[in-house]
Amino acid sequence: MNRDLSHIRKDFTKESLDIQHLKDHPVEQFKIWLHDAIDQKIPEPTAMTLATASENGIPSARIVLLKKINEKDGFCFFSNYNSKKGTDLAQNHHAALNFFWPDLERQIRINGVVEKLAEQESEDYFKSRPTDSQLSAIASPQSQIIKDREQLEKWFQEAKSKKIKRPVHWGGYALYPTEIEFWQGRSGRLHDRIRFRLENNKWIKERLAP
Repeated sequence: MNRDLSHIRKDFTKESLDIQHLKDHPVEQFKIWLHDAIDQKIPEPTAMTLATASENGIPSARIVLLKKINEKDGFCFFSNYNSKKGTDLAQNHHAALNFFWPDLERQIRINGVVEKLAEQESEDYFKSRPTDSQLSAIASPQSQIIKDREQLEKWFQEAKSKKIKRPVHWGGYALYPTEIEFWQGRSGRLHDRIRFRLENNKWIKERLAP
């Protein structure tokens, strides 16, 4: 049954966004908004859409979790290097992130270039994960076709019988931003959009039409 989706909409009325009130560095402004989302107990505040593309420009997107922002302002996440996102990033280092916090009527779009984290950073984070998460990383050939759920459960049980060690194909990435846009929903779809773009190692701040 087809449902009419054209009438589904929400008017955004909570906040406004003044370019003069934003920090001069977008990562500092991002941290303020992220902390707002955490403090207001927004579900999964660190969840972000990661969009990648193959060497032929075919896009792919999925949700991953932000685990930290490093000292170089890199947005860090972890994954299987042999996954779809991993193979995309090996071919094309350009990627995009999107955070959406509907309860705050806010969205942040980030474009940038992705690099692998150092081995030791990946090792340290892997060791900090819950045991079952470590075992899942070992057992699952992420993005590969498998026979059935039972096969996956079997690999998981086999991993439990061995010494836990970070797989060489699992580790971290950091997206270093070249553009960050802050979006605040406004009434009548006249949303506020402020974009920061990196030009000659300086952040340029400008307002965009909604």
